[in-house]
Amino acid sequence: MSLLVVGTVAFDAIETPFGKTDKIVGGAASYIALASSYFTKEINLVSVVGDDFPQEFMNTLKSQGVNLDGLQIKQGEKSFFWSGRYHNDMNSRDTLDTQLNVLGDFDPIVPESYKNCEFLMLGNLMPAVQQKVLSQLSKRPKLIVLDTMNFWMDIAMPELLETLKGIDVLTINDSEARQLSGEYSLVKAAQKILAMGPKVLVIKKGEHGALLFNKEEVFFAPALPLEDVFDPTGAGDSFAGGFIGYLAKTKDISFENMKRAIIFGSAMASFTVEKFGTERLIGLSQEDVSNRVQEFVDLVQFDISLV
Repeated sequence: MSLLVVGTVAFDAIETPFGKTDKIVGGAASYIALASSYFTKEINLVSVVGDDFPQEFMNTLKSQGVNLDGLQIKQGEKSFFWSGRYHNDMNSRDTLDTQLNVLGDFDPIVPESYKNCEFLMLGNLMPAVQQKVLSQLSKRPKLIVLDTMNFWMDIAMPELLETLKGIDVLTINDSEARQLSGEYSLVKAAQKILAMGPKVLVIKKGEHGALLFNKEEVFFAPALPLEDVFDPTGAGDSFAGGFIGYLAKTKDISFENMKRAIIFGSAMASFTVEKFGTERLIGLSQEDVSNRVQEFVDLVQFDISLV
């Protein structure tokens, strides 16, 4: 089942309590594509970079089965760049620099060979850009997953609300869920957000796991306790990649299977935070992924007798 991934392929510069990097490869679509590649090899990417972007990383994506026909390379222009510093708790961060560069006037062009995709992952982008992608598809995908953030809630709420009407699954973090809904309780927030259009809501809570909601049920998946967390950047995108990659592999979009997909997404996110940038997502074996998923299974298995 073909998976279309739309989002940023970019540069980051990151500082955490464990160290700092110079300019390294990042971007939502980079993490999503890499994470999903461990489950499906029919991945098509739509994004934009400048001519400063390294061919080596593009070759890495290709080697993972990612089709780059939809990656625009703007000659004489620079790729999107973000720099940030994480606080000691690794959950909060300060943005030090944002340079939109090629992203400032990004007009997504979906190649003809992509337009019949069965699964669509709309990474964090301006809602108007996400809508442009939807308008170019030949048919509605079997599943549309969208990620967004508080920035778009601040400056483009009407466009975001319009986009939410046409999707199946929304992935956001807990503070974004509260902002979007106006509710502090995540249960109340979920019901308000589901009334906006999505059939399913995933609320990511970082080191505290993730919540999966539909209108009747809720499921909680824990995060794996890790000895070393070097860089949370891209963890949410890796989660989304693992989530939709597993669904594309199994071709089952039931709520029950989404519970399993949450675990696979959490596993991919847990790899990402162990090194800076995308490094940890490159070169994993299927055994690595299976073993990590088993750690999640072992974490939540227990026997109990109700006497």
